[in-house]
Amino acid sequence: MKKLLMITSMVAIAVTNYAQTKLIEKVEQKEGKIVIPYEKYELDNGLTLIIHEDKSDPLVHVDVTYHVGSAREELNKSGFAHFFEHMMFQGSDNVADEEHFKIVSESGGTLNGTTNRDRTNYFETLPKNQLETALWLEADRMGFLLDAVTQKKFEVQRETVKNEKGQNYDNSPYGQWREINARSLYPYGHPYSWLTIGILEDLDRVDVTDLKKFFLRWYGPNNATVTVGGDVEVDEVIKLVEKYFGSIPRGPEVEPLKLEPVTIDQDRYVSYYDKNIRFPALLVTFPTVPQYHPDEPALDCLAEIIGTGRSSYFYKSFVETQKAIQASVFNSTSELAGEFTMFVLPFPGKSLNEFEDEMRTALQEFENNGVKDEDIQKFKARYESRAVNGLATVSGKVSQLAAYETYTGNPNYIQKELEKYRAVTKEDVMRVYNKYIKGKPAVIQSVLASEDGEPAKPDNFTPQSEGDNPFPTTDYSGLTYNKAKDSFDRSVKPTPGASPLVSVPEVWTAETKNGIKVIGTESKEIPTVAIELTINGGHKLEANMLDKSGLAAMTASMLTESTKNYTAEQLSEELLKLGSSINAYADDNTTTISVRTLTKNLDKTIALFEEVLKRPAFTEADFERVKKQQLEGVKSQEKQPASIASNVYRRLIYGDNNVYSVPASGIEETVSNITLDDVKSFYTKYYSPTVSELVIVGDVSKKEIMPKLEFLKSWEAKNVTIPDAQASTDIDRTKIFLVDKESAPQSQIRIGYLTDMTYDATGEYFENYLMNYNLGGAFNSRINLNLREDKGYTYGARSYFSSDDDPGPYTASAGVRANVTDSAVAEFMYEIKLYADKGIDESDLSFMKNSIGQRESRSYEAPWQKTGFLRRIVHYDLDTDYVKQQNKIINNMTVDRINELAKENLPYDQMNIVVVGDKASIEEGLARLGYDIIYVDEKGNILEDNTKIDTSK
Repeated sequence: MKKLLMITSMVAIAVTNYAQTKLIEKVEQKEGKIVIPYEKYELDNGLTLIIHEDKSDPLVHVDVTYHVGSAREELNKSGFAHFFEHMMFQGSDNVADEEHFKIVSESGGTLNGTTNRDRTNYFETLPKNQLETALWLEADRMGFLLDAVTQKKFEVQRETVKNEKGQNYDNSPYGQWREINARSLYPYGHPYSWLTIGILEDLDRVDVTDLKKFFLRWYGPNNATVTVGGDVEVDEVIKLVEKYFGSIPRGPEVEPLKLEPVTIDQDRYVSYYDKNIRFPALLVTFPTVPQYHPDEPALDCLAEIIGTGRSSYFYKSFVETQKAIQASVFNSTSELAGEFTMFVLPFPGKSLNEFEDEMRTALQEFENNGVKDEDIQKFKARYESRAVNGLATVSGKVSQLAAYETYTGNPNYIQKELEKYRAVTKEDVMRVYNKYIKGKPAVIQSVLASEDGEPAKPDNFTPQSEGDNPFPTTDYSGLTYNKAKDSFDRSVKPTPGASPLVSVPEVWTAETKNGIKVIGTESKEIPTVAIELTINGGHKLEANMLDKSGLAAMTASMLTESTKNYTAEQLSEELLKLGSSINAYADDNTTTISVRTLTKNLDKTIALFEEVLKRPAFTEADFERVKKQQLEGVKSQEKQPASIASNVYRRLIYGDNNVYSVPASGIEETVSNITLDDVKSFYTKYYSPTVSELVIVGDVSKKEIMPKLEFLKSWEAKNVTIPDAQASTDIDRTKIFLVDKESAPQSQIRIGYLTDMTYDATGEYFENYLMNYNLGGAFNSRINLNLREDKGYTYGARSYFSSDDDPGPYTASAGVRANVTDSAVAEFMYEIKLYADKGIDESDLSFMKNSIGQRESRSYEAPWQKTGFLRRIVHYDLDTDYVKQQNKIINNMTVDRINELAKENLPYDQMNIVVVGDKASIEEGLARLGYDIIYVDEKGNILEDNTKIDTSK
């Protein structure tokens, strides 16, 4: 791509250029405009093909979008579209079971699929020589899927979907609010009245035949768009698409789905209790307009004015006053309807009824004040920034083209959308407020943090749960499965050409006189600049003050509050006007200040960066609010099963004398001890150029950027000594540490130990990364195939090494159905032990080498990828060609070496196993595994009652 993307030159041609393919239009580049150039074609069978050429990286991205989501489902038959997202990866006539992920991974690619209310898409990003492989795979599951969809696969994936529901909804904080909102806002039988994941009881009562009928009705080529982008040639793409997709028979015709707008006649109060939360929630949702409706931009702007940024009405009313930890407003749209939602998370002990009144007061205040010119300015700046950054990757551009084509029939809709958003006026915002929000009924949902909690008002609405379907249904009779007839053998996997040569980004370096190591690379693909200042130390600096753990994180949070020349609100406002962002955060080893801006706003953003770094005000008012937020945040982790598991595991792995035994955010006892003077002292002592590194990526040269950062030279240099982390306690034998989470539908599992390895890009640590890849590092690793694909125990299971400047743990983890907790632990340990004892074979080695060795082409595409790459180079003092050294290690790796590493670094008899789940239902099964069980609370404290379970019954 050129520096700034382009406007259209549209050509409509009605002649046939290829055997089956008709050119519909061509959109070309023109300097100075934001657009994605493409060519659009249509095949004889109705398939739409869009091709976008982008030679900036040796990559190709293939997206197949079907215009079918949960909106095409019916009452009592929900979840089908999402279910097919799972089934599409389970093999087809010419692709064996579990092979889709393996083939793409082995080709150096990445892949996934997503489902929403209105469409399902499947996509992969690969090195450019793998284009034909990607098209072969996608065509096979479009035209040759159903014979491979067996009852057994159906049942396994049904369990996987249940695990996904448990992990992301039932066992997740606030996980059920969307489901309750959908049932309460939309009429009975409306396809938006259930979530995309569906109602699990519906999947329980249907069989594989029902699923196949759904596929036959909606997944034909005439209801699909294939979008190909990247380093491709148009003629080659057309020939390959004709070859693999052209003979797939057209499916039944698909008419647009049209439903009447949703209205409600009075406020609907609903509530539920969520055992996974500390903060209650109040959510108010108004029905609004569908996606691409003329009023959508103004509603988006209204949401930002009321609920985004420190000057917003909700921030001032709830967060600034320390009544709530979070408050926001957002406008979301789908193809058939939209939802304008306001929410607030009050601190514990607050009345939701009062918050409803205060929400209405905030709206009245907005109405009285009206819309200001700067409100419109901020909104348009943020929109432009998002639009430009969305074009940073070929996958982002392809996804945008596919979405526009699917919903509007015009891949170039970005031009109309830009015009609509740039045209928003103050009058438009007030008009949509009066039309859709002011005095209008809404769904008012209370999420209660305790069983005896009080909702905003007593429930006055119960969603209908039975009765005849009042909405149109689909006729699924007479559907037949007709396979394509070809003149070639589809069972033959395409043979790719040579892997593309990949050049790492061209790097420049510098060092300031006061000690900052600087590294950068110039990239003109999009007009943006990313700057990351890393100050080494972070949480580790608290090693000698363990009673104040969380201080580094709190100090970082204070940086983006008030400064000497700006209040926190003024700083936020200036950034919003620029469409820029400055974020500061601390982790185990670092404090990072991250700056993102459009190139045209670089100077003004850098001035604010200087303010944040060198002139924080550290006011008492800011401190009290930030401390309260951090304290309440760490308390809330004690309610969330995944956080509990990770924090207890961390404490066991590192031991109480190690600073890493608690998370960087601290725990309740330590955060409570922190004072404002502690923050000031930490900043004064430890924020120094002598322990800092600066990474710069984007549309700016070294010559241009370094003078703009002149202020860094006057940053006072200090002698900073980063302490060593204390040694951990040894594990004498494998034990289970059980945390009771009463009635939890899922159990969280963590298994592992603390290694003695620090990060090394070309040493033993990297070798062990390669060793673990087949065990738990890839989607089709042994652990994930066993627990997810074969058993249906989990939505996903993995294992990994995680070290940096200090030794880190080896960890295996998953969230599993409660009723298979013991079996899941047993399978984890079986796979780890088998891998350690027996190792891999030549086919495993080949898969690992191909998968990791060929993915370099997608390692430096996006600005954030380049930033991470340069950060590793400067921090670990690596050669700029260290990736070549890694490739040499990969190529020289042997089965014997992998097996040696597995035997040495998978001590299955000396690991901690942490399980967070419903003790009453899982402890007996766990006891049968033969490990000692230690009962601990949510903070990892050993409980007094540790009576052994009698498993002899």
